Amino acid sequence: MANQEQALAERLQTLRREIHFHNYRYHVLDAPVISDYEFDRLLAELRQIEAEYPEWVTPDSPTQRVGSQPAERFVKVRHPAPILSLANAFGVQDVRLWYERVVKVDDRVANTDYVVEPKIDGLSVVLHYRTGQFVQGATRGDGEVGEDVTTNLRTVRSLPLRLPVDPHGPQPPPYLVVRGEVFINIQDFDDLNRRLEEAGEKTYLNPRNTAAGSLRQLDPGLTASRPLNLLVYSIITGEGDLPVTQTGTLELLRSLGFPVTRHYSHHVTLDQVMEVCQSWDARRSELPFEADGVVIKINDLRLAADLGFVGKDPRGAIAFKFPAQEVTTRLINIGVNVGRTGVLTPYAMLDPVDIGGVIVKQATLHNFDYIAEKDIRLGDLVRVKRAGEVIPYIIGPVEELRSGDEKPFLPPQTCPTCGEPVENLSGEVAWYCVNAACPAQLIRNLEHFVSRGAMDIVGLGIKIVEQLVANGLVHDVADLYTLKKDALLQLEGFAEKKADNLLQSIEISRSQPLPRLITALGIRGVGEVVAADLSRYFTDLGLLSHASQEDLQTIEGIGPNIAQAIVDWFARPANRLVLEKLYKAGVWPKVAVSPQPAAGTQSLLGLTFVVTGALPTLSREGVKEFIQEHGGKVTDSVSKKTSYLVVGEAPGSKLEKARQLGIHFLDEAGLRRLAGER
Repeated sequence: MANQEQALAERLQTLRREIHFHNYRYHVLDAPVISDYEFDRLLAELRQIEAEYPEWVTPDSPTQRVGSQPAERFVKVRHPAPILSLANAFGVQDVRLWYERVVKVDDRVANTDYVVEPKIDGLSVVLHYRTGQFVQGATRGDGEVGEDVTTNLRTVRSLPLRLPVDPHGPQPPPYLVVRGEVFINIQDFDDLNRRLEEAGEKTYLNPRNTAAGSLRQLDPGLTASRPLNLLVYSIITGEGDLPVTQTGTLELLRSLGFPVTRHYSHHVTLDQVMEVCQSWDARRSELPFEADGVVIKINDLRLAADLGFVGKDPRGAIAFKFPAQEVTTRLINIGVNVGRTGVLTPYAMLDPVDIGGVIVKQATLHNFDYIAEKDIRLGDLVRVKRAGEVIPYIIGPVEELRSGDEKPFLPPQTCPTCGEPVENLSGEVAWYCVNAACPAQLIRNLEHFVSRGAMDIVGLGIKIVEQLVANGLVHDVADLYTLKKDALLQLEGFAEKKADNLLQSIEISRSQPLPRLITALGIRGVGEVVAADLSRYFTDLGLLSHASQEDLQTIEGIGPNIAQAIVDWFARPANRLVLEKLYKAGVWPKVAVSPQPAAGTQSLLGLTFVVTGALPTLSREGVKEFIQEHGGKVTDSVSKKTSYLVVGEAPGSKLEKARQLGIHFLDEAGLRRLAGER
């Protein structure tokens, strides 16, 4: 038995090393060497061993990235050395003046070399490692004392929990403290805001504040749900032989497995430095993250230390700041776009203005609540910001310059595309057009209607959907069932076989069950779970279309907002026309009575589950089927009626709500035990 345990313990260490290495390849180098499936299998095996031997779990295990219980407050941490800010240079002349000052202090500067690095616009952090293990992380704070955010930093995938990440890399110093920057890449920020907007939730203003707020969440689960990244750029202190140059420092950090920017450069003259600084001003949009300048560092770290400080600014480095990308201009009008999900998004129509060499005529206003909170009015002088390739956005009005002629803006009551009434449900930021035939939404609605979880029309991808709409063959989802072969053959890329295959797939979809059709309609808030619940109470779309809000709220899991969305959807004349066309086309399924489940398998009967995060071996569909096979019920949202929250890796906001309500948590292994399986 002892030999078996020893072999298992050795396997556990091997798994941890391999997973750390593959995390590094994926999140730092962006060059994975195994598939996601193979990685998931390794992680699942590690979880299984740790579940059997919980006393073997260590803080540096890859399984500990998800986060723990929320903290009541952050503990203060005194840094081992001052974590200083830099003086700023706002042009070439300022850089020359800095050089002249430091040469007077130490004439060795005249023969030194330099490193230029991007100045990341994020949150500065200090990371402590002992014998290669990450043991503590803190914010910069006031430079002397920061806040302990160790648990939150563990959720940042690019942060190494154990050094070296590569088994063939150099051994780390016994004690090492490094400094880095936590941030959100511009594309990740845009994707995050897009998801929030489609869900009707409040969007964020800029990547920097979002990253800072995410890292300082008392609940690590919320931090884990944000796309945080890390770059490390200096050693604060450590034991053993440490590099004496900045280039050597960056190379050591990289070899140990830290994420290090690939955009730094080494220069032997000040003229080269100034040339590259000016080039970065023009090329800043090439960076994947927001940067407000570059940092010029004397490469010889001993010389930099000997130069000392001016106040709290080290003489051995200076920040070359890019010209501001914030200007003031007149807000002429506010337009409204209708997204593919029906969300109405306001945008500013501006007096054209030059921002960083780009003429800006429009800027985002996020949502209607943002306009109200900032009291932005038509005719205002507004401050506009543009950073990198991020869409310009309105920071706010210049209230002191108002003339009195400015007019408040009111959200539209009808869709600007189709003219149908719009709605804003209680507790949601977004305003919606709920007309399924709205031209602005048609392509997205068709894409959803034919998707695998809905009517599952094989071969009808987004490109063909766009063709059908562009050629006027489809005006709503019901028109799919009246398509003719002759019309398809007129489209580019269609031949006899392709047309026949598509029409056959559409014909097969007629037999999809009622829950699939309800899901396919794209009613806001009605996913597969709610659709299945509705089909148990209403045996066809005709009955469902006449249900009142009160009727719907008697169904467990359907609250007032979803009930209102369902009633509103069926009340729209355009949607009723879609139903009529579906009925005439014979796409009108009725509920078939399901057979009773076999006795003895209902170990989860009477229990309601919500799932959040990625489980080791079960997909989202797989865990749903597992729970239902054992008699349990799966819902989309956490409520007081939820029996258990099943938590996987990188959980979302459901975790916080479950904690507030006192809901019990289960991992996959716990769920299997509860169901009577090992």
